[in-house]
Amino acid sequence: MTPIKIKFVDFWPGFNEKDNFFINTLSRYYKLELSDSPDILFFSCYGKKNLHYNCHKIMYLAENQRPDFRITDFAISFDYLDDPRHLRLPLYVMYFDEKYTVEQLLERKTEETIDRIIKEKTGFCCFVVSNPKASTRIDFFHQLSKYKKVDSGGSVLNNIGGKIGSKLQFVKQYKFTIAFENSSYSGYTTEKVLEPLQENSIPIYWGNPDIGFEMNTKSFVNYHDYGSFDKLIERVVEIDSNEDLYRQMLREPLFHNHRPNEYFDENRLTVFFEKIVQSTQDVPVSKTFSFKLIKSQMLLKGLSKKFVP
Repeated sequence: MTPIKIKFVDFWPGFNEKDNFFINTLSRYYKLELSDSPDILFFSCYGKKNLHYNCHKIMYLAENQRPDFRITDFAISFDYLDDPRHLRLPLYVMYFDEKYTVEQLLERKTEETIDRIIKEKTGFCCFVVSNPKASTRIDFFHQLSKYKKVDSGGSVLNNIGGKIGSKLQFVKQYKFTIAFENSSYSGYTTEKVLEPLQENSIPIYWGNPDIGFEMNTKSFVNYHDYGSFDKLIERVVEIDSNEDLYRQMLREPLFHNHRPNEYFDENRLTVFFEKIVQSTQDVPVSKTFSFKLIKSQMLLKGLSKKFVP
């Protein structure tokens, strides 16, 4: 089998091109070779090195941005986009692959397990944030704090005497976790909702208004089911005050009918990649006249943006 030469550029700091979701999944089906002269380039939105490659390209977006087919042949993102050049692959799928197991969230809790979880919850609600610009969740933090103290363990609004070490160990102590995305957009769902559930802390979620299509909103408190902070807080207070309601939420799985949603099917990625491999005989976008114009404009004004998770 002839190796397919690939490369990764413009990903977030700490991204490992030798050990990541894409290379680990695709290597089970293809012979891949990391190369500085790739046949296929994977790139993201944290730089502009991609503009200097003239091969076929796949743009991967973990941020709330839209794919730009002026500079890429294919794209993988959060978007519910009906386009053969695009694959919807939410970031949370990668978190399960690299940090967690789906089985943990599908496991049915016994009453004994729920009793143990309740005993572990020594705090009301926590907040772990490093992005000071995400104003919606900061506003919600202040409003919910009028009911009971919300412990903030991140760099933003820290009120526990310093930043925490392990986020998951911190979250584990609390009945609720404020799990707001950086911004709200249809399809934009990150790890925010699943991390608390790993530690049996009920997420208070805001972000993807259509999250109910792919996750069971009975397992968390979903802003988009209520439409206002006042109603959302009323629901949190109700659950906090009623152990039966709290126990019922702990019984609920993250996914409908105790089954992972379609985005966990790795065949979706392999079929999409096969399409890309077959297209490498076509002229890539990066060799077109229009791309050269866009490239010059982007290099002049600067393409990269800094994102804070």
